[in-house]
Amino acid sequence: MGIGILVLKSLYLILPAYIANMAPVLFKGVLKPLARPIAPNIKLRGKPLFGSHKTYMGLIIAALAGILVFMLQVWLFNYSLFQQISLVNYDLFFQRYNILPGFLLGFGAILGDLVKSVIKRQLGIKPGGRFMPWDQLDFLIGALIFISIIYVPSWQIVLALFALTPILHIAINHLRVLS
Repeated sequence: MGIGILVLKSLYLILPAYIANMAPVLFKGVLKPLARPIAPNIKLRGKPLFGSHKTYMGLIIAALAGILVFMLQVWLFNYSLFQQISLVNYDLFFQRYNILPGFLLGFGAILGDLVKSVIKRQLGIKPGGRFMPWDQLDFLIGALIFISIIYVPSWQIVLALFALTPILHIAINHLRVLS
């Protein structure tokens, strides 16, 4: 498999996690009753467990986004172009696991972000403060750990994702600032 195809297949596999990672910000005003901080009164070593911007709404939106993108991938698998860029047979994946892969990628992504949030609070880094390279990799680590319950990508796929994700994350953030 050439490097270009490896990159494309890797990104397509992890797409539900990428979208799940962005979804809480994109849908900030949705599900307002659930926009309450997660564990606002829980402290670890005298410091808040999470930043106040980590909400139940974010958890739900991320998991739903992962599921919806996965379902789109299942539907697109009917077309030969998407079969060619897929690492897995989405028809069989869906038959065997239903929506579980999308949930694992979406929820794993947001859980990775939450774990990083705990670490940042413990290190005294304020919410929104930089924490390189973890700001770009937290969701990927969570998604890969969770999806490995049912599918373990090759080391080449994992390496490609760890190389590409920081670059894409920074590029998307710069595009967002410019718009």
